[in-house]
Amino acid sequence: MKPLDTTPLDTAPLAAMDEHALKELIADELGRVRDRSLGLTTDVLDEAELISQVSPLMSPLVWDLAHVGNYEELWLLREAAGIEPMRPEIDTLYDAFEHPRAERPSLPLLEPHEARAYIETVRAKVLDSLSSVRFETDAPLTSGGFVYGMVVQHEHMHDETMLATHQLRKGAPALLESPGEVLRTSHAGGEVLIEAGPFQMGTSDDPWAYDNERPGHIVDLPSYYIDAEPVTNAAYLAFMEAGGYDDPRWWDPKGWEWRTAGGKHAPAFWTREGTGWVRRRFGRTEPVPPAEPVQHVSWYEADAYARWAGKRLPTEAEWEKAARWDPVAGRSRRYPWGDVYEDDRANLGQRMLRPSGAGSYEKGASAYGVRQMIGDVWEWTSSDFHGYPGFRSFPYKEYSEVFFGPDYKVLRGGSWATHPLAVRGTFRNWDYPIRRQIFTGFRCARSVGANSRSAGAS
Repeated sequence: MKPLDTTPLDTAPLAAMDEHALKELIADELGRVRDRSLGLTTDVLDEAELISQVSPLMSPLVWDLAHVGNYEELWLLREAAGIEPMRPEIDTLYDAFEHPRAERPSLPLLEPHEARAYIETVRAKVLDSLSSVRFETDAPLTSGGFVYGMVVQHEHMHDETMLATHQLRKGAPALLESPGEVLRTSHAGGEVLIEAGPFQMGTSDDPWAYDNERPGHIVDLPSYYIDAEPVTNAAYLAFMEAGGYDDPRWWDPKGWEWRTAGGKHAPAFWTREGTGWVRRRFGRTEPVPPAEPVQHVSWYEADAYARWAGKRLPTEAEWEKAARWDPVAGRSRRYPWGDVYEDDRANLGQRMLRPSGAGSYEKGASAYGVRQMIGDVWEWTSSDFHGYPGFRSFPYKEYSEVFFGPDYKVLRGGSWATHPLAVRGTFRNWDYPIRRQIFTGFRCARSVGANSRSAGAS
């Protein structure tokens, strides 16, 4: 697999770009994301592995590959350019709502060579039609190139899903290990006080933000503490060694039921070896690195750890204020460090196949000094997934609205597997509280006046 180019399109100045320059940047990003998709599928795996299903939780990789092309055809050819459907007979095969993942291997899917030919034809037509599409300000779908940004982000999201499939597959490693690792600069640990007051949550003007990030609105929070860094493997191991998995006091009742039914006793992919623990990571077995943020834990596990530590998971609003609000300037930033993406501020974009050590990317800290809020691991929050006040579904209900409710918990911040283009301080992810195959970790919070357990410090 050739090295991944993680240099992202900076979306902050999109509104100020002329249409020609914006289209050139869009074409470039379409090429970058496709290189990534092929580097996770046909460039590294044979046909048998592409069509097989490694887990009922995941689609065969060939489904993901054709799906991103079908989604691109739907939105960039049919909707944006007004071009007649190429393969309408396959639409239902690649509609994520028509067939659960467990059923997809039994469908008459395109073979890998057919899928690659299909997505290449779609892409050629998209690039050919791009020059004729007008980005009119009164056309929400194309204004600011929104629908193109939506499609690029969608493919990057599926690339992260493909990485989760790679993590679940057995056999020899298929992905190249990174040549080096971003080293931890310091490990401050501890907590940061976020003082009471209002802040702006969400966005109304980020040109490629999704509907669930909108509209921007004011939220007034009481003061609270939040961990300066994500909870590490070493801290989580202290919870395990203290009997955390065996004590129902720390568990949500549904979480205790999940833990006992499945016999869970450690994060996913961890195995005890002698007196220590090892983990499987993309076909490699290695000792669990103590300084990395813990990864592959469910919401229930994160919640149990937080209770054991005398803390709790932060609400989504608490997470975002700590990440984005600049109390001196009196405004929210796009990223913790500022409004413009800088590549040395976060572990994003699959540059490494793992989180970086706690305390890394000191220059990426928020205005409050909270670190690693973007990249490394998705962070569970205590919040259910709902729309913001004034939410309007756009451009389709199935992206956000159909998931609203108590069944899904919100995750924030992206992971090492998330591309910079597909995450920002307002971006919202969500999943079932039992999910562990995704690249999830967490940090804790506590209300002012609540006492934490020193042994559980992250």
